[in-house]
This record gives sequence, C-alpha cells and structure tokens, in this order.
Amino acid sequence: MKTIGMIGGMSWESSKMYYQFANEIVREKLGGSHSAKTILSSVDFDEIERYSFSDDWDKIGDIMALHAKKLETAGSDIVLLCTNTIHLVSNAITQAIDVPFLHIADATGEAIREKGMKKVALLGTKFTMEKDFYTKKLQEDYGLEVLIPNETDRELLQSMIYNELVKGIFTDAAKTICLEIIKKMEAQGAEGAILGCTELPILVPDHEASIPTFDTAKIHVQKAIEFALA
Repeated sequence: MKTIGMIGGMSWESSKMYYQFANEIVREKLGGSHSAKTILSSVDFDEIERYSFSDDWDKIGDIMALHAKKLETAGSDIVLLCTNTIHLVSNAITQAIDVPFLHIADATGEAIREKGMKKVALLGTKFTMEKDFYTKKLQEDYGLEVLIPNETDRELLQSMIYNELVKGIFTDAAKTICLEIIKKMEAQGAEGAILGCTELPILVPDHEASIPTFDTAKIHVQKAIEFALA
C-alpha cells in the first residue's frame, strides 16, 4: 500500500472526514484490521483565509508548496489538497514536488462522467464558483456543462461557508438554503450538483437533495485509495 499525503486544515472540519473516509474505504477493500497509510500536514486556516480575502494567491501558493514538499520528504507517494478552493494554486504544488498530485476536479470530473451526466451545478465558495480554475477543467477535460448559482445565492453560500461551516456550525436553516439552491439549479437543467466545498457534504447528505450530489471530499479520497492500492 502506498502512502497518501494530505494537506489539511482548510478547514479541519472536513480534513477529519478525509482521514475517516480513507480508513473506511481501505477497511472495506482489504478487510481485517487494515487502515490507510497517511501523512497529514495541516495549516492554520486563519492565515489562509486572510490571504484569500486579500487576493494574495501567490502567498497561498508558497504555503501549499512548502507543505507539499514536507509531505514528499516524509515519504508520501501522492499528495492531496483537502479543499476545493485552494486548488486555485495547484500549479504551485505540482512544481514543488515530483510525486503525483491528485486534483480534486479531476477526481470529481471522472465520477460525474461515470454517471453519464452532461450538465451539473457547482456549489462552493465564490472563489470556486467564479474563477475558472475548477469549471474550466470540468468543461475542457470532461466535456461538462457547469452551472453556477446566481449572484445572490453565491453570496449566501460564501457567507455560510466562511461564517458557519468552517467553524463547525451546521444548521437546519443553512441546509434548507442549500437544498433550495440545488432545486433552482435542477430547474435550469442540472442533472447533479457538485458540493464543491468539502464542508458542504457534511451539511447536505446526498439523499436529501432533489438531484444526485457529488461529495468532492469522498470522491477525492476514493481516487487516492485506488492509486494507493494499485
């Protein structure tokens, strides 16, 4: 079994799910007392959040490259970035290491393609929804049509994620808002909804949405485990 390196802490609410999913999947596949070989390097999210809102993505890229290099040096055979938004600086990571880096949008795109869907909604932070680092990959590499919520709903999601979800606050009111946004996307033709913030699947279980949802954290881990066990 190969070792999976994880850059976590963005936020740790979802990073802990990465660790849980990795071990659950390995136990399911191998049985017995098997668990995943992982190394975690975790950041202080307050620092990352401040740089995000000041649009200093170069600084974030430097931090992510440093953590990725630490993971490689420690013996990781593959590196995961346990967040959607910060994949905006994924080039900084790939340039810093020689081991494979698994992009979360690639893992998600493959999962959607396996379902035979062509049009999907993307929910996440404003950075993920409005910048093209995520949607462009899904469109160009996987032939998907990607819908994003209207400006009002994007603001609602942004506020919810940064003021509640990353702080471990998961309310029924927030869940209702997300479910309503997904319904609007369904009305526009979305066949599924990408929960493109790794905290969103904690808030919105798949069976409660009106269309299938894609838990990006779990999908990301599943692809990494496939690599680790190959």
